[in-house]
Amino acid sequence: MRKIKVAIIQLSKTESVSENQARLADKIRTVCAEHKPDLIVNQELHDSLYFCQCELTQNCDYAVTIPSATTEMYANLARECNVVLVTSLFERRAPGLYHNTAVVFERDGSIAGKYRKMHIPDDPAYYEKFYFTPGDIGFEPIDTSVGRLGVLVCWDQWYPEAARLMALKGAELLIYPTAIGWESTDTPEEQERQRQAWITIQRAHGVANGLPVVTVNRVGHESDPSGATGGIQFWGTSFVAGPQGELLYQAPADKEDIMVIDIDMERSEQVRRWWPFLRDRRIDSYHGLTKRYLD
Repeated sequence: MRKIKVAIIQLSKTESVSENQARLADKIRTVCAEHKPDLIVNQELHDSLYFCQCELTQNCDYAVTIPSATTEMYANLARECNVVLVTSLFERRAPGLYHNTAVVFERDGSIAGKYRKMHIPDDPAYYEKFYFTPGDIGFEPIDTSVGRLGVLVCWDQWYPEAARLMALKGAELLIYPTAIGWESTDTPEEQERQRQAWITIQRAHGVANGLPVVTVNRVGHESDPSGATGGIQFWGTSFVAGPQGELLYQAPADKEDIMVIDIDMERSEQVRRWWPFLRDRRIDSYHGLTKRYLD
């Protein structure tokens, strides 16, 4: 069996980018020294607080170019630790043009590829359309020494089309860096329904495509600088699921967590033989999927 060790790093964040970067680098070095993972997956926009809770042009100062001193730092870290590293950065592509971009570094520190978030939310406390231009490089898996990675980002995780297209292009693993949590006025019952729906939809993507899923969320409370809401309580619950949706690991909802999980990269072959969904797709009848709505 071809197994890989995947490390997930679920952290809370502070206002200091340099402090967040230094702390994350320390966690990466520690988990690599102790467990020697093949792949490390980080949460969405891990260098800063989740600044999209309000619309402030000065927050664009968080953005970095690719390449930059920031990408060089993570490249050096991947090389030092001999690990494939999935990062999530606020990309400055040009003046006034920004993306929410996952950058994957190979073991030698080279950039294996990047993915620009395609689905951009615009909801109270999640004003991402103010900051991020939708991705324009499509749903393209990233080839690495540990396999072909189907890297998507947060809001993408609710869309079966995104996971399917990654699978159809040969992705061996679905990866979702994430920043999602509860709004303070929701009832406990509603909060739990939301969290369970979030877990269920991603496990379903694994089942529908016969692929393992790795999802890493942030954790802890972050205040809304505008005071318009009570801020976001990020619900953690980072998890790894197998190609039948089976939970291999689930992190707590209320504290930081680092875990290394073994994933059998050959299991998908057998699962797809049992459940040949790709074989039985009626590709001649799906034309309506390219329409916004069918009246």
